Amino acid sequence: MADRVTEKLLRHIDAAHNAALPGDRRPFRIGGHAVGWLKPDFAEALAETAGLGRDRDGGVTLPAERAAELPGIAQALSEATWFRWRAEEFDVRESEAGPALTRIDRGAVPSFGIVSHGVHCNGLVRKTTGLHLWVARRAADKLLDPGKLDHIVAGGVSAGMGTEKTLIKEAEEEAAISPALAAGARHVCRIRYDMERAEGLRRDLLHCYDLDLPEDFVPSPSDGEVAGFELWPIDQAFETVLETEAFKFNVNLVLIDLFLRQGLVRDATSATALRHALTKT
Repeated sequence: MADRVTEKLLRHIDAAHNAALPGDRRPFRIGGHAVGWLKPDFAEALAETAGLGRDRDGGVTLPAERAAELPGIAQALSEATWFRWRAEEFDVRESEAGPALTRIDRGAVPSFGIVSHGVHCNGLVRKTTGLHLWVARRAADKLLDPGKLDHIVAGGVSAGMGTEKTLIKEAEEEAAISPALAAGARHVCRIRYDMERAEGLRRDLLHCYDLDLPEDFVPSPSDGEVAGFELWPIDQAFETVLETEAFKFNVNLVLIDLFLRQGLVRDATSATALRHALTKT
């Protein structure tokens, strides 16, 4: 039983770590800062669009003094149908602690192979019958993963925003959770992965939170991104992650962390293996 649980949960973690870098990708640099990875054909298109040459290793370097041009360069590439425009900007950094070098549209991030930050929140209700989890269903018209199950609150960290401010903003927009209530969320872990997806290379850093919600609180969709919410016993969420692909890919990872912290993986060896896999970078 323990091996079965480990194998079934590990499939989600392994799927999110399926990118071997650099592979055939070439570096994208801003001045002396390595910030992303480019497919060869996209590197060529980027160099041509920006009027740049190619580096010796096949990469592309945008001079530091031209960093502010990156949003416009990305827009031109979007208009050339390399990716879809999202009209939301993310900061571009070499490292998490480093300064923001410039900004880029969210839709361009996977093509440029740039690290993006997001917040995910477990909406928890502690009943006398046990722990429950609010589960959202993504709207059918979402660009990515339409109709998949999701967290009550999740979203990317926009340029100039911190994780806590993002969580409070997304909580109000997505689930009508008041800022005062959302401010009670507790940071519980960070999860990092490099994943090949249809939209490109996802190099995500997820900042994960738990939020205890009152029994009488009922979330409501506010921004059209969620079709609806259901309150599930934690065991139902565990079985759904174990046996199906119903949850959005990265939600599985955050829920596995929750399951481990709640002791739902009872075999110590399995729990250790899953924790090690979940925290690898």
